[in-house]
Amino acid sequence: MGILRRLGSVVGAVGLVASPLAPAAQAQQPVTLRVAIIQQVDSLNPFLATYQASTEVGRLMYDYLTAYDAKDQRPVEGVAKSWEKSADNLTWTFTVPDGKKWSDGQPITAKDVGFTYNLMMTDKDAATANGSFVANFESVTVPDDRTVVIKTKVPQASMLALDVPIVPEHVWKGVGKIADYKNDVTPSVSSGPFVLSEYRANEFIKFKANKEYWRGAPKYDELHFIYYKTVDAAVQALDKGELDLVNRMGPAQFDSLKGKSGITLNKAQGRRFNELVLNSGAATKTGEPIGDGHPALKDVKVRQAIAKAIDQDAIIARVNGGYAERGTGPIPPVFPDYHLTPEKVRPFDPAAANTELDQAGYPKGSDGIRVGADGKPLKLRLVGHTSRAYDEQAGEYIKSSLADIGIAVDVQLVADTLLDEQGVAGKFDLIFSGWGTNPDPDFILSLHTCDSRPESPTTSGTTDTFFCDKTYDELYAKQGAELDPAKRSALVKQMQQRFYDEVPAIILGHDNSLEAYRNDTFASFTIQPDPGGVIMAQNGMWGYYGAVPVAAAGAASSGPSGLLIAGIVVVVLLVVGGVLLLARRRGATAGDRE
Repeated sequence: MGILRRLGSVVGAVGLVASPLAPAAQAQQPVTLRVAIIQQVDSLNPFLATYQASTEVGRLMYDYLTAYDAKDQRPVEGVAKSWEKSADNLTWTFTVPDGKKWSDGQPITAKDVGFTYNLMMTDKDAATANGSFVANFESVTVPDDRTVVIKTKVPQASMLALDVPIVPEHVWKGVGKIADYKNDVTPSVSSGPFVLSEYRANEFIKFKANKEYWRGAPKYDELHFIYYKTVDAAVQALDKGELDLVNRMGPAQFDSLKGKSGITLNKAQGRRFNELVLNSGAATKTGEPIGDGHPALKDVKVRQAIAKAIDQDAIIARVNGGYAERGTGPIPPVFPDYHLTPEKVRPFDPAAANTELDQAGYPKGSDGIRVGADGKPLKLRLVGHTSRAYDEQAGEYIKSSLADIGIAVDVQLVADTLLDEQGVAGKFDLIFSGWGTNPDPDFILSLHTCDSRPESPTTSGTTDTFFCDKTYDELYAKQGAELDPAKRSALVKQMQQRFYDEVPAIILGHDNSLEAYRNDTFASFTIQPDPGGVIMAQNGMWGYYGAVPVAAAGAASSGPSGLLIAGIVVVVLLVVGGVLLLARRRGATAGDRE
C-alpha cells in the first residue's frame, strides 16, 4: 500500500502511457511527508513559543528578516534581500524586494517587518520568546514599502541573526491580547514554505505546501507532524512504513535500524545540549524569591561538588552510547568559533567532592546523608521528562553518583507541560533541560542574564537556570556590542567560563543528532550544514522544504517528459492486441551515513 498511497496509483499512471484512448487519470493522492514529533508544542503563537518543537513549526510558517544558509549557515536572504549598516554601526537599512507574497496573496512589505518589531518593543507579551533581539533597538521605521530602518542604542552584533518570525500585519493587527492568542486558525497566513491546515493538540499538526512561497513551492503536497508518546513507538512506526522521518533517537534505537531495508540513517554533529539545572536561587528580576528550591544549592561550593561527583564521560558512554560530545559551555563544538575549552577542565573526583563538602560545613548524618547548618538534610528532587529515555537513565546515574557524596536524590519523571510549569515556578532542586543553539550565540547567552528572569512570581521569563550574575551580565553586554569576530569570540568564551565556574547548570553533553528516514518514499533531504549536518531541528526550514519525494527524484532524472517514477522499473511486454506494462518498486541506493 505504501507506494500506492503516497504517490497515487502506479497502475493508473502506467495506463496513461500505454493507451492514448485511456480515460483521464483520477486525481492522485497528495504526496505527504510524515514526521514523528515527541515533544509537546507549547504554543503556535511565534511571540510565545519557546519549545524546540514549537519554534521548528514556526520556521515553516514564517520567514525571518534574514536566513541561515543551508550549506554553511552564513546570513542569506530572508524577508529582506539586502542590507547595509552605517559607519557608526548604529543604523541598519534592510530592503524587502517587490514580488514576495503571503499565502493569501497579499504582498509582503517592509510594513510587516516594522509591525512585528514594534509590537515586540511595545508589548511585553510579544517579547516573551524573543525579546532579547529587540531590547537594544532604539527605533524601527518604515519609510516606504520596500525599506526598514533599525536604529540601535549601541552596536549590535546579532543584526543579521534576528531569530524573530515576521508576521503579517494585516492579520495580526486585529489580534487582541497577544498572550491569549493561540494562532491555530486554519488555513494560516504564511510567508514560509508551508501553511497550517489542521491542528489537534498532542495528536497532529498538518501543513499544506505554500504555493505562493517566493523560493518556489515544496516538491510535495503536505507535511504532517504526528505525535508519539515515546521515541520507541516512533521508531517502530518508521520501521513499519507508517512514518517517513524520525529524529532524536537514542543509541539503541538508532543502532536497531542499521541495515534495515528502505531506511537511511543520518548521524550528525548536533547543535543541542542536555543540561542538569541546579536551583541556585530562583527569583524574579527584582530578586524576589520564588519556588521551593533547596537552600543548600545557593552555595556555589555545593554546586561545584555536585559537578565533580558526576562523571560526564560515563554518561556519554552508558546513556548516550557514545553518540555525544562532552559538555562545557552552552555552545556546542559544531560552532567552533564560540565553543568553550575550559581554562581548567573540572575533574570527575568524588573524593575531592566529599572533602570539599566536609570543609564547607555539610557533615554526614548517621544515615550517610549530609546536613546543612540549618539542619536540613541534602535530599534533592530531580525532575525529568517522561517522554525521554535519556532523563530516566541519566537520572538514575546521577542519583547513584550523588549518593556517593552524601546527597540523596529522588528522581521524578513528569509530562513535558508539568515539567515546564515546575521549572518556571522554581519548584525543583535539580531539573533536566536543554536548548538548541544558533550560529549566533547571543540568544543562548541571553537566557542566563538577570533580565531573563520573570517579572513576577506568577509570570514566566525565558530563563531555565534563574542565573543572575553581575560579571556574566557585563560580559554579555560587551559581546553584544562587539563587531570584531575575534574579540567577540573571546568575550563569549569568558561568559561561558563564568557559567562553568559558578555551576547554575551542568552541561552534560552535546548530543549527536540521530535521525532516520524512509528512502523508499523520500529520496533525499537538505541537511544543514553540508556536509555532516542535520535534517530536523535546523537553523531554518531547509530539511522539510528541500525534501524530495521518490516520484519527484525520478521525474527529474527522466528528462523533459517527467513521466518516469524513481524506483519504478517499467518492463514493456508485447501482448496480442496491446501493450502490458509491469512495474516494480526499487529502493533508493544511498548508503547509511555514519
